[in-house]
Amino acid sequence: MQTRVVFNQKGGVGKSSITVNLAALSAQHGLKTLIIDLDPQANSSQYVLGEEAVITASQGVLEPNIENYFQDVLGVKEQKGLIGNALGSLLKTRSKGLESYIHHTRFKFLDVLPASPHLGALEHALESKHKIYKLRDAIQPLAAVYDRIYIDTPPAFNFYTLSALIAADRVLIPFDCDVFSRRALQTLLENILETQDDHNDRLEVEGIIVNQFQAQAKLPREVVAALKADQLPVFDAMLPPSIMMKESHQKNLPLVYLAPDHKLTQAYLALFQEIEKGRG
Repeated sequence: MQTRVVFNQKGGVGKSSITVNLAALSAQHGLKTLIIDLDPQANSSQYVLGEEAVITASQGVLEPNIENYFQDVLGVKEQKGLIGNALGSLLKTRSKGLESYIHHTRFKFLDVLPASPHLGALEHALESKHKIYKLRDAIQPLAAVYDRIYIDTPPAFNFYTLSALIAADRVLIPFDCDVFSRRALQTLLENILETQDDHNDRLEVEGIIVNQFQAQAKLPREVVAALKADQLPVFDAMLPPSIMMKESHQKNLPLVYLAPDHKLTQAYLALFQEIEKGRG
């Protein structure tokens, strides 16, 4: 099993789109694949589950989800029925593995552990009770079930992002070709290295995914050249801008299922193959 976290502290760089489309390609290639959505915006969850994961006036948060898992880790959900005491509640919830919170999607070999917009309310309690290794420990038994896990993260370096980095083998960094993204990259890499030193010595930066790359424009070419000059691991396959991505979101269909021959889909395929080929 290979676990990858898609991480950038800057928002709007395509984390969820990259997470879902690489996971979909993984599944399409016959690899049993799980998406874990740790972003309270739940974009990855909605992308693959559609209306089922959308909160409306008549429909609440989809459950079970990753919030429920962390609630059970804390023992804050009281069990109703015959087991009413706190000890019984803790024993019952601790016996549940992460697989109890996972949803199947309509796509073969692709599952998702959905996010919740209420994750922020649990963060302080999780930090204060030192639950930072719980996600890693819960993921390890899934090696018997899944070949690949992709973790989508919030645009911040917080408890959930750190949990993902501790649980992962590799980091994929989405990157928009602008000056602000390049300036933020140094801080991001420092946070990854600190996590590697303090919590997860097997963690590797697998590569930087250049998104919204306009090959004909001068600035994007210069930014990419600067990254390579700094000897940063930039993937050769770069993702061009396309209205097709918005259509993919709207129809809740990853690109490989919506438009397999489209140039953006083919760019994702090249990226996926480059990632898989680079595995040690």
